[in-house]
Amino acid sequence: MAQLIVALDFPRQEAALSLARELRGFVPWCKVGMELFTVGGPALIESLKHLHYNVFLDLKFYDIPHTVGQAVRAAASLGIDMLTLHCQGGERMCREAAEAASGMASGKPLLFGVTVLTSFMPGEMPGISAAPAEHALTLAHGAQTWGLDGVVCSGHEAGHIKAALPGLQCLCPGIRPAGSAAGDQRRIMTPARAVAQGADFLVVGRPILEAPSPVEAARRILAEMAAGRAL
Repeated sequence: MAQLIVALDFPRQEAALSLARELRGFVPWCKVGMELFTVGGPALIESLKHLHYNVFLDLKFYDIPHTVGQAVRAAASLGIDMLTLHCQGGERMCREAAEAASGMASGKPLLFGVTVLTSFMPGEMPGISAAPAEHALTLAHGAQTWGLDGVVCSGHEAGHIKAALPGLQCLCPGIRPAGSAAGDQRRIMTPARAVAQGADFLVVGRPILEAPSPVEAARRILAEMAAGRAL
């Protein structure tokens, strides 16, 4: 069953924690990205864990294998439940990350490999001529072979990836409820369609963060997700 992740994309940790308290009990997961982790650091992760959230640390690690392995160990020691790295880092980097995660006595976080960012359209990926869907599927094959738990992809790629690699989980950003503005996302999809395509996790930020009532916005998205299971 697909799960909803609220993206706490705030420049201040006080605002992030305020929304987290408001949504507690409605949304099981929260995402901490580059901006928020830079200002909040490990103390913020600890606060979110005290609120009983599953924490998704979205820092998209991409470096030499040893550095990424050490970063995964450091992140896992904070008690996070899921983190991201770039599949483009290749086999040795991803295998090092998977080995580091598996060796943690405190519990293994889920490792998701980023395939193609949802801000890219065909022809916009530097040095890559393949279409986003084709390139995402190629990287997803690698991710499964290299020991990752899943991939980050748009809802447009999720169906093809799940059909080819049913054991690989798909996390989909760029989710926009019907009628919502796309913002800087390009390859967007509604919650219902993403779930129907086989997405395991949906990441939603601005449609919840900027809503007059974030709780009601989350409720509507969860209802759309439930409708998608029947498609």
